[in-house]
Amino acid sequence: MHDSSALLIELGIVLAALATLAALARRFGYSPVPLYLMAGLALGPGGVAPVPAAGAFVQTGASIGVILLLLTLGLEFTVGEFAASARRHIPSAWADFVLNAAPGATAGWLLGLDWIGSLAMAGITWVSSSGIVARLLSDLRRLANRETPAVLSVLVLEDVAMAAFLPLLSVLASGGTWWQGALSVAAAVAAITLAFAATHRLSGPLGRIVDTDDPEMLLLRVLSLTLLVAGITELLQASAAVGAFLVGLALTGQVADRTRRVVAPLRDLFAAVFFLAIGLSINPRDMLPVLPAVLALAAVTAATKVATGWYAAKRDGAALRGRLRAGTVLIARGEFSLVIASLIAVPKLSAFTAAYVIVLAVAGPLATRLTVRSRRRSTHAGTAAGAVTD
Repeated sequence: MHDSSALLIELGIVLAALATLAALARRFGYSPVPLYLMAGLALGPGGVAPVPAAGAFVQTGASIGVILLLLTLGLEFTVGEFAASARRHIPSAWADFVLNAAPGATAGWLLGLDWIGSLAMAGITWVSSSGIVARLLSDLRRLANRETPAVLSVLVLEDVAMAAFLPLLSVLASGGTWWQGALSVAAAVAAITLAFAATHRLSGPLGRIVDTDDPEMLLLRVLSLTLLVAGITELLQASAAVGAFLVGLALTGQVADRTRRVVAPLRDLFAAVFFLAIGLSINPRDMLPVLPAVLALAAVTAATKVATGWYAAKRDGAALRGRLRAGTVLIARGEFSLVIASLIAVPKLSAFTAAYVIVLAVAGPLATRLTVRSRRRSTHAGTAAGAVTD
Protein backbone atom coordinates (compact mmCIF):
# COMPACT_ATOMS: atom_id res chain seq x y z
CA MET A 1 0.00 0.00 0.00
CA HIS A 2 2.84 2.35 0.87
CA ASP A 3 4.52 1.71 -2.49
CA SER A 4 1.25 2.36 -4.30
CA SER A 5 0.64 5.65 -2.50
CA ALA A 6 4.23 6.78 -3.14
CA LEU A 7 3.83 5.99 -6.84
CA LEU A 8 0.56 7.91 -7.10
CA ILE A 9 1.88 10.93 -5.21
CA GLU A 10 5.10 11.08 -7.24
CA LEU A 11 3.22 10.68 -10.54
CA GLY A 12 0.87 13.46 -9.49
CA ILE A 13 3.84 15.72 -8.77
CA VAL A 14 5.53 14.78 -12.05
CA LEU A 15 2.43 15.44 -14.15
CA ALA A 16 1.75 18.72 -12.38
CA ALA A 17 5.33 19.81 -13.09
CA LEU A 18 4.99 18.83 -16.77
CA ALA A 19 1.68 20.71 -17.05
CA THR A 20 3.25 23.84 -15.58
CA LEU A 21 6.24 23.64 -17.91
CA ALA A 22 4.01 23.02 -20.95
CA ALA A 23 1.93 26.09 -20.08
CA LEU A 24 5.09 28.16 -19.66
CA ALA A 25 6.47 27.01 -23.01
CA ARG A 26 3.18 27.68 -24.79
CA ARG A 27 3.02 31.14 -23.24
CA PHE A 28 6.25 32.11 -25.00
CA GLY A 29 5.60 30.10 -28.18
CA TYR A 30 8.35 27.50 -27.61
CA SER A 31 8.37 23.72 -27.71
CA PRO A 32 8.22 22.29 -24.17
CA VAL A 33 10.77 19.56 -24.98
CA PRO A 34 13.86 21.31 -23.47
CA LEU A 35 11.91 22.06 -20.29
CA TYR A 36 10.78 18.43 -19.97
CA LEU A 37 14.40 17.32 -20.32
CA MET A 38 15.57 19.75 -17.64
CA ALA A 39 12.73 18.57 -15.37
CA GLY A 40 14.02 15.04 -15.78
CA LEU A 41 17.46 16.14 -14.61
CA ALA A 42 15.91 17.81 -11.56
CA LEU A 43 13.74 14.80 -10.66
CA GLY A 44 16.30 12.07 -11.40
CA PRO A 45 19.19 10.65 -9.34
CA GLY A 46 21.44 13.50 -8.27
CA GLY A 47 18.66 16.03 -8.90
CA VAL A 48 17.00 18.33 -6.40
CA ALA A 49 13.80 16.26 -5.96
CA PRO A 50 14.24 12.58 -7.00
CA VAL A 51 11.10 10.49 -7.68
CA PRO A 52 12.31 6.87 -7.36
CA ALA A 53 8.85 5.30 -7.03
CA ALA A 54 7.77 6.71 -10.41
CA GLY A 55 10.84 5.44 -12.23
CA ALA A 56 9.43 2.13 -13.53
CA PHE A 57 6.25 3.77 -14.83
CA VAL A 58 8.23 6.53 -16.53
CA GLN A 59 10.51 4.06 -18.31
CA THR A 60 7.55 2.04 -19.61
CA GLY A 61 5.69 5.21 -20.57
CA ALA A 62 8.76 6.48 -22.40
CA SER A 63 8.78 3.40 -24.66
CA ILE A 64 5.10 3.95 -25.46
CA GLY A 65 5.73 7.65 -26.06
CA VAL A 66 8.31 7.21 -28.81
CA ILE A 67 6.14 4.52 -30.43
CA LEU A 68 3.12 6.86 -30.57
CA LEU A 69 5.24 9.73 -31.90
CA LEU A 70 6.47 7.60 -34.80
CA LEU A 71 2.99 6.17 -35.41
CA THR A 72 1.57 9.66 -35.93
CA LEU A 73 4.46 10.59 -38.21
CA GLY A 74 3.74 7.56 -40.36
CA LEU A 75 0.10 8.62 -40.64
CA GLU A 76 1.20 11.66 -42.64
CA PHE A 77 2.39 9.57 -45.61
CA THR A 78 1.43 6.60 -47.72
CA VAL A 79 3.72 3.63 -48.27
CA GLY A 80 4.36 4.69 -51.88
CA GLU A 81 5.19 8.30 -50.96
CA PHE A 82 7.64 7.29 -48.27
CA ALA A 83 9.27 4.55 -50.36
CA ALA A 84 9.92 7.03 -53.18
CA SER A 85 11.32 9.59 -50.73
CA ALA A 86 13.54 7.01 -49.00
CA ARG A 87 15.00 5.81 -52.31
CA ARG A 88 15.73 9.41 -53.30
CA HIS A 89 17.49 10.03 -49.99
CA ILE A 90 19.88 7.08 -49.87
CA PRO A 91 22.68 9.54 -50.84
CA SER A 92 21.49 11.77 -47.97
CA ALA A 93 21.78 8.82 -45.59
CA TRP A 94 25.36 8.17 -46.72
CA ALA A 95 26.21 11.85 -46.26
CA ASP A 96 24.61 11.70 -42.80
CA PHE A 97 26.76 8.71 -41.84
CA VAL A 98 30.05 10.18 -43.10
CA LEU A 99 29.49 13.67 -41.68
CA ASN A 100 28.27 12.59 -38.24
CA ALA A 101 29.95 9.26 -37.47
CA ALA A 102 33.48 10.49 -38.26
CA PRO A 103 33.57 13.16 -35.48
CA GLY A 104 32.40 10.56 -32.95
CA ALA A 105 35.01 8.00 -33.95
CA THR A 106 37.69 10.69 -33.76
CA ALA A 107 36.47 11.79 -30.34
CA GLY A 108 36.58 8.19 -29.11
CA TRP A 109 40.21 7.92 -30.17
CA LEU A 110 41.06 11.23 -28.47
CA LEU A 111 39.33 10.06 -25.28
CA GLY A 112 41.56 6.97 -25.23
CA LEU A 113 38.83 4.43 -26.00
CA ASP A 114 39.63 1.18 -27.80
CA TRP A 115 38.35 0.57 -31.32
CA ILE A 116 35.03 -0.86 -30.10
CA GLY A 117 34.52 2.19 -27.89
CA SER A 118 35.36 4.45 -30.84
CA LEU A 119 32.83 2.53 -32.97
CA ALA A 120 30.24 3.14 -30.27
CA MET A 121 31.09 6.87 -30.22
CA ALA A 122 30.58 6.96 -33.99
CA GLY A 123 27.05 5.64 -33.50
CA ILE A 124 26.36 8.02 -30.62
CA THR A 125 27.11 11.10 -32.71
CA TRP A 126 25.55 9.71 -35.89
CA VAL A 127 21.89 9.15 -34.99
CA SER A 128 19.32 11.86 -34.28
CA SER A 129 16.51 11.38 -31.76
CA SER A 130 13.39 10.11 -33.52
CA GLY A 131 11.19 11.10 -30.59
CA ILE A 132 12.45 14.66 -30.27
CA VAL A 133 12.39 15.32 -34.03
CA ALA A 134 8.86 13.92 -34.32
CA ARG A 135 7.62 16.15 -31.50
CA LEU A 136 9.31 19.25 -32.91
CA LEU A 137 7.79 18.76 -36.36
CA SER A 138 4.36 18.49 -34.74
CA ASP A 139 4.82 21.37 -32.27
CA LEU A 140 6.04 23.77 -34.93
CA ARG A 141 3.42 22.60 -37.49
CA ARG A 142 6.02 21.57 -40.05
CA LEU A 143 4.51 18.26 -41.13
CA ALA A 144 3.29 19.79 -44.41
CA ASN A 145 6.54 21.68 -45.12
CA ARG A 146 8.51 21.01 -48.31
CA GLU A 147 11.57 19.79 -46.38
CA THR A 148 9.75 17.41 -43.99
CA PRO A 149 9.81 14.29 -46.24
CA ALA A 150 13.61 14.69 -46.49
CA VAL A 151 13.90 14.93 -42.70
CA LEU A 152 11.73 11.85 -42.18
CA SER A 153 13.62 9.87 -44.80
CA VAL A 154 16.95 10.59 -43.10
CA LEU A 155 15.44 9.82 -39.70
CA VAL A 156 13.89 6.47 -40.65
CA LEU A 157 16.94 5.40 -42.67
CA GLU A 158 19.01 6.07 -39.53
CA ASP A 159 16.65 3.89 -37.49
CA VAL A 160 16.88 1.15 -40.12
CA ALA A 161 20.67 1.39 -40.03
CA MET A 162 20.53 1.02 -36.24
CA ALA A 163 18.81 -2.33 -36.79
CA ALA A 164 22.15 -3.52 -38.20
CA PHE A 165 24.50 -1.41 -36.07
CA LEU A 166 23.16 -2.33 -32.62
CA PRO A 167 23.37 -6.15 -33.03
CA LEU A 168 26.88 -5.82 -34.50
CA LEU A 169 28.07 -3.59 -31.64
CA SER A 170 26.42 -5.82 -29.04
CA VAL A 171 28.17 -8.94 -30.35
CA LEU A 172 31.57 -7.23 -30.60
CA ALA A 173 31.27 -5.62 -27.15
CA SER A 174 30.50 -9.01 -25.58
CA GLY A 175 33.63 -10.53 -27.13
CA GLY A 176 32.01 -12.12 -30.18
CA THR A 177 33.68 -12.50 -33.54
CA TRP A 178 33.08 -10.56 -36.75
CA TRP A 179 31.28 -13.49 -38.38
CA GLN A 180 28.88 -13.74 -35.43
CA GLY A 181 28.24 -10.01 -35.77
CA ALA A 182 27.68 -10.41 -39.51
CA LEU A 183 25.04 -13.10 -38.87
CA SER A 184 23.22 -10.77 -36.44
CA VAL A 185 23.31 -7.97 -39.00
CA ALA A 186 21.98 -10.24 -41.74
CA ALA A 187 19.09 -11.37 -39.54
CA ALA A 188 18.18 -7.78 -38.65
CA VAL A 189 18.31 -6.61 -42.28
CA ALA A 190 16.11 -9.53 -43.33
CA ALA A 191 13.59 -8.65 -40.61
CA ILE A 192 13.40 -5.01 -41.70
CA THR A 193 13.03 -5.98 -45.36
CA LEU A 194 10.22 -8.35 -44.47
CA ALA A 195 8.50 -5.67 -42.39
CA PHE A 196 8.57 -3.11 -45.23
CA ALA A 197 7.28 -5.69 -47.70
CA ALA A 198 4.46 -6.68 -45.34
CA THR A 199 3.48 -3.04 -44.87
CA HIS A 200 3.16 -2.60 -48.63
CA ARG A 201 1.12 -5.78 -49.07
CA LEU A 202 -1.13 -5.45 -46.00
CA SER A 203 -1.94 -1.73 -46.17
CA GLY A 204 -5.53 -2.27 -47.36
CA PRO A 205 -6.45 -5.19 -45.03
CA LEU A 206 -5.00 -3.42 -41.95
CA GLY A 207 -7.08 -0.33 -42.68
CA ARG A 208 -10.24 -2.42 -42.93
CA ILE A 209 -9.43 -4.31 -39.70
CA VAL A 210 -9.07 -1.20 -37.53
CA ASP A 211 -11.68 0.98 -39.29
CA THR A 212 -14.67 1.94 -37.13
CA ASP A 213 -16.68 5.09 -36.36
CA ASP A 214 -16.47 4.40 -32.62
CA PRO A 215 -13.48 6.45 -31.24
CA GLU A 216 -12.93 4.09 -28.30
CA MET A 217 -12.85 0.98 -30.48
CA LEU A 218 -10.61 2.70 -33.01
CA LEU A 219 -8.13 3.74 -30.31
CA LEU A 220 -8.01 0.23 -28.84
CA ARG A 221 -7.57 -1.43 -32.22
CA VAL A 222 -4.86 0.93 -33.46
CA LEU A 223 -2.99 0.92 -30.16
CA SER A 224 -3.04 -2.88 -29.86
CA LEU A 225 -1.87 -3.28 -33.47
CA THR A 226 0.89 -0.70 -33.06
CA LEU A 227 2.24 -2.17 -29.83
CA LEU A 228 2.17 -5.70 -31.26
CA VAL A 229 4.04 -4.71 -34.42
CA ALA A 230 6.52 -2.56 -32.46
CA GLY A 231 7.19 -5.42 -30.03
CA ILE A 232 7.70 -7.97 -32.81
CA THR A 233 9.98 -5.56 -34.68
CA GLU A 234 12.10 -5.08 -31.55
CA LEU A 235 12.15 -8.85 -30.97
CA LEU A 236 13.68 -9.16 -34.44
CA GLN A 237 16.55 -6.85 -33.37
CA ALA A 238 15.12 -3.77 -35.13
CA SER A 239 13.77 -0.55 -33.64
CA ALA A 240 10.26 -0.58 -32.17
CA ALA A 241 9.91 2.95 -33.53
CA VAL A 242 10.35 1.66 -37.09
CA GLY A 243 7.56 -0.85 -36.52
CA ALA A 244 5.23 1.90 -35.26
CA PHE A 245 6.13 4.11 -38.23
CA LEU A 246 5.26 1.27 -40.61
CA VAL A 247 1.83 0.87 -38.99
CA GLY A 248 1.23 4.58 -39.53
CA LEU A 249 2.22 4.24 -43.19
CA ALA A 250 -0.23 1.37 -43.63
CA LEU A 251 -3.21 3.42 -42.44
CA THR A 252 -4.44 5.90 -45.03
CA GLY A 253 -7.43 8.09 -45.95
CA GLN A 254 -10.27 8.53 -43.46
CA VAL A 255 -8.85 5.84 -41.17
CA ALA A 256 -5.62 7.86 -40.82
CA ASP A 257 -7.57 11.08 -40.18
CA ARG A 258 -9.68 9.52 -37.44
CA THR A 259 -6.62 7.82 -35.93
CA ARG A 260 -4.78 11.15 -35.65
CA ARG A 261 -7.67 12.63 -33.67
CA VAL A 262 -8.09 9.78 -31.18
CA VAL A 263 -4.36 9.13 -30.65
CA ALA A 264 -3.27 12.78 -30.25
CA PRO A 265 -4.03 13.22 -26.49
CA LEU A 266 -2.44 9.88 -25.59
CA ARG A 267 0.59 10.68 -27.76
CA ASP A 268 1.10 14.04 -26.06
CA LEU A 269 0.94 12.51 -22.58
CA PHE A 270 3.39 9.70 -23.22
CA ALA A 271 5.65 11.90 -25.36
CA ALA A 272 6.08 14.19 -22.36
CA VAL A 273 6.97 11.13 -20.27
CA PHE A 274 9.50 10.06 -22.91
CA PHE A 275 11.37 13.38 -22.74
CA LEU A 276 11.23 13.32 -18.96
CA ALA A 277 12.73 9.81 -18.98
CA ILE A 278 15.79 10.97 -20.92
CA GLY A 279 16.53 13.48 -18.16
CA LEU A 280 15.76 10.97 -15.41
CA SER A 281 18.35 8.56 -16.81
CA ILE A 282 21.15 11.10 -16.38
CA ASN A 283 22.90 12.16 -13.17
CA PRO A 284 23.88 15.85 -13.46
CA ARG A 285 26.96 15.27 -11.31
CA ASP A 286 28.41 12.86 -13.87
CA MET A 287 28.20 15.53 -16.56
CA LEU A 288 30.40 18.21 -15.02
CA PRO A 289 33.90 16.65 -15.46
CA VAL A 290 33.35 15.93 -19.16
CA LEU A 291 31.35 19.05 -20.04
CA PRO A 292 34.14 21.03 -21.84
CA ALA A 293 34.90 18.14 -24.22
CA VAL A 294 31.17 17.48 -24.68
CA LEU A 295 30.49 21.10 -25.64
CA ALA A 296 33.26 21.01 -28.25
CA LEU A 297 31.97 17.78 -29.81
CA ALA A 298 28.36 19.01 -29.62
CA ALA A 299 29.27 22.17 -31.55
CA VAL A 300 30.98 20.15 -34.29
CA THR A 301 28.20 17.56 -34.65
CA ALA A 302 25.43 20.17 -34.49
CA ALA A 303 27.07 21.79 -37.53
CA THR A 304 27.40 18.44 -39.34
CA LYS A 305 23.71 17.67 -38.73
CA VAL A 306 22.75 21.05 -40.14
CA ALA A 307 24.85 20.19 -43.20
CA THR A 308 23.08 16.81 -43.45
CA GLY A 309 19.62 18.35 -43.33
CA TRP A 310 20.66 21.10 -45.73
CA TYR A 311 21.85 18.54 -48.28
CA ALA A 312 18.79 16.31 -47.89
CA ALA A 313 16.32 19.20 -48.21
CA LYS A 314 18.21 20.55 -51.22
CA ARG A 315 17.64 17.20 -52.97
CA ASP A 316 13.90 17.82 -52.53
CA GLY A 317 14.15 21.33 -53.95
CA ALA A 318 13.55 23.16 -50.65
CA ALA A 319 14.45 26.84 -50.44
CA LEU A 320 17.37 28.09 -48.35
CA ARG A 321 15.31 28.63 -45.23
CA GLY A 322 13.72 25.18 -45.59
CA ARG A 323 17.17 23.62 -45.80
CA LEU A 324 18.17 25.39 -42.59
CA ARG A 325 14.99 24.23 -40.86
CA ALA A 326 15.71 20.64 -41.96
CA GLY A 327 19.24 20.84 -40.57
CA THR A 328 18.38 22.32 -37.18
CA VAL A 329 15.54 19.88 -36.49
CA LEU A 330 17.99 16.94 -36.84
CA ILE A 331 20.47 18.28 -34.25
CA ALA A 332 18.97 16.56 -31.20
CA ARG A 333 20.37 13.21 -30.10
CA GLY A 334 18.56 11.00 -27.62
CA GLU A 335 17.38 7.45 -27.10
CA PHE A 336 19.64 5.58 -29.52
CA SER A 337 22.77 7.34 -28.24
CA LEU A 338 21.96 6.25 -24.69
CA VAL A 339 21.25 2.68 -25.82
CA ILE A 340 24.59 2.50 -27.64
CA ALA A 341 26.47 3.74 -24.57
CA SER A 342 24.73 1.13 -22.41
CA LEU A 343 26.17 -1.67 -24.59
CA ILE A 344 29.74 -0.63 -23.76
CA ALA A 345 30.62 -1.07 -20.08
CA VAL A 346 32.87 2.00 -19.88
CA PRO A 347 31.96 4.57 -17.17
CA LYS A 348 33.76 7.37 -19.04
CA LEU A 349 31.68 6.71 -22.15
CA SER A 350 28.40 6.60 -20.21
CA ALA A 351 29.04 9.95 -18.53
CA PHE A 352 30.19 11.53 -21.78
CA THR A 353 27.15 10.27 -23.69
CA ALA A 354 24.74 11.44 -20.99
CA ALA A 355 26.15 14.96 -21.11
CA TYR A 356 26.29 14.95 -24.91
CA VAL A 357 22.66 13.86 -25.22
CA ILE A 358 21.32 16.42 -22.78
CA VAL A 359 23.28 19.28 -24.38
CA LEU A 360 22.04 18.53 -27.90
CA ALA A 361 18.55 17.47 -26.81
CA VAL A 362 18.16 20.95 -25.32
CA ALA A 363 20.13 22.89 -27.96
CA GLY A 364 18.41 21.23 -30.94
CA PRO A 365 14.85 22.40 -30.18
CA LEU A 366 16.13 25.89 -29.31
CA ALA A 367 18.01 26.15 -32.60
CA THR A 368 14.95 24.90 -34.46
CA ARG A 369 12.77 27.50 -32.79
CA LEU A 370 15.22 30.28 -33.64
CA THR A 371 14.84 29.52 -37.35
CA VAL A 372 11.09 30.00 -36.99
CA ARG A 373 11.52 33.33 -35.21
CA SER A 374 14.04 34.47 -37.82
CA ARG A 375 11.58 33.67 -40.61
CA ARG A 376 8.77 35.56 -38.88
CA ARG A 377 10.94 38.61 -38.33
CA SER A 378 11.95 38.58 -41.98
CA THR A 379 8.29 38.35 -42.99
CA HIS A 380 7.28 41.21 -40.70
CA ALA A 381 10.17 43.34 -41.92
CA GLY A 382 9.21 42.70 -45.55
CA THR A 383 5.59 43.58 -44.82
CA ALA A 384 6.59 46.79 -43.05
CA ALA A 385 8.89 47.79 -45.90
CA GLY A 386 6.09 47.18 -48.37
CA ALA A 387 3.74 49.35 -46.31
CA VAL A 388 6.26 52.20 -46.24
CA THR A 389 6.82 51.89 -49.98
CA ASP A 390 3.09 51.96 -50.62
